[in-house]
Amino acid sequence: MKLLVLNGPNLNMLGIREPDIYGKSTYADLIAMIKAHCDDKGVEVIFKQSNHEGDLVDFIQQALFDKCDGILINPGAYTHTSVALLDALKAVQIPSVEVHISDVDSREEFRQISYVSLIAAKTIKGHGFEGYIEAVDYLIGA
Repeated sequence: MKLLVLNGPNLNMLGIREPDIYGKSTYADLIAMIKAHCDDKGVEVIFKQSNHEGDLVDFIQQALFDKCDGILINPGAYTHTSVALLDALKAVQIPSVEVHISDVDSREEFRQISYVSLIAAKTIKGHGFEGYIEAVDYLIGA
């Protein structure tokens, strides 16, 4: 089993950006936690992050050629604006789970719109970093 963990804009700023919302742990901490969990489960994992929408589309498309079995995606702000990410996920038809560290439904009204959720098999919101672990487990059927 191989998974792509894809993070969108500003996720590289975890630990710095709004720690009252996202916590004080860093992006490196997040990657280490997911990698350790995947290693324990015998799952190969590829990590990608970009602040650029086109890069994220390219990573989704590449997941098809890399023969990924699942995509765990936190599109960041592109959640609420990107039809391109939705279309890329539709094109590759790889099972995906959308993850948000914060509970976007309890935040600003515009954050309650998600194009990615139209294709994602599951959406996990407000579970912090643990939401990524839940998404991995869902994708591997644990």
